[in-house]
Amino acid sequence: MKRSDEVIAQALAWVSAGRTVALATVVGTWGSSPRPVGSQMAIDEKGAFVGSVSGGCVEGAAVTEALDVLKEGRPRLMDIGVTNDRAWDVGLACGGRLQVYVERAPDPATLRALVEERPIALVTDLQSGRRSLVRDGVARGDLALDGRVIAAVQGHLRDDRAGTIDDRVHPLFVNVFNRPLRLVVVGAVHIAQALAPMAVAAGFDVTVIDPRRAFSTLERFPDVRLVHQWPDDALAAFGLDSRTAVVTLTHDPKLDDPALDAALKSDAFYIGALGSRKTQENRVTRLKELGFDARALKRIHGPVGLDLGGRTPAEVAVAILGQIVAAKNGRVEAA
Repeated sequence: MKRSDEVIAQALAWVSAGRTVALATVVGTWGSSPRPVGSQMAIDEKGAFVGSVSGGCVEGAAVTEALDVLKEGRPRLMDIGVTNDRAWDVGLACGGRLQVYVERAPDPATLRALVEERPIALVTDLQSGRRSLVRDGVARGDLALDGRVIAAVQGHLRDDRAGTIDDRVHPLFVNVFNRPLRLVVVGAVHIAQALAPMAVAAGFDVTVIDPRRAFSTLERFPDVRLVHQWPDDALAAFGLDSRTAVVTLTHDPKLDDPALDAALKSDAFYIGALGSRKTQENRVTRLKELGFDARALKRIHGPVGLDLGGRTPAEVAVAILGQIVAAKNGRVEAA
């Protein structure tokens, strides 16, 4: 199941190759829905598609609507109600409603901006089909937006949340395209082998940093970026930001401490460090000597992960990823 950023990239590739393309976007949900608002499909004129709006046979209806939109040129709003009896047939856990907006894909320049100019929002008038891009508080496009609306769009970008704005005339839908969430794992250990693919499946762009080439091999980490540098050098060039989580797993201060030093000086939304409570106490003492105060050190989740009682590398990885996701969604505070 492709994320919306991958769907947009595929739509751009198709449009650039001369195909006619439609986009189907979830703009509203009520009750049960396996796909959040903002989820998308791209459909070409032959019915080929990527992405998902429900995980069930709503996709078939979206393809049919998309083909009609490409023929007629007018966008459509699908309002799909599902009873409890039919929920499983369309990929829902129970009854509910979802709205799917089907439109001809934007021009290549707009699609390219959505891929390359992150963070950026696409604002669409669901009645007229007019659109504008909003980046750094500036709107461009054929949809006029006043200051109040632009401020609301900025809020959607900040919260990484698609949704509808009522502009007092027509409903406006805001779809956000932020930089990918990133996870930096320091230490190519067994827990990292379990954590990396889980994090990739959860939508994170994963990098594993470890100068020990015997540990950080493609055979052990086939689907993630490997960096064979010391953490201080690697993270200096990495550009840690508010969409980055950092986890140290080596137990070796020569590797973990420089990574934590860099993370604490950044806006990383999550910092975690493997080790016992005694290890964490010793770690805090060393970091205090580097000049960090108690408030800064409270950002470190140590021992790392939710307290699930797990012992195996996979169980510990689940606990770590669960805590990262909770932190991303504002459901957990620093230790």
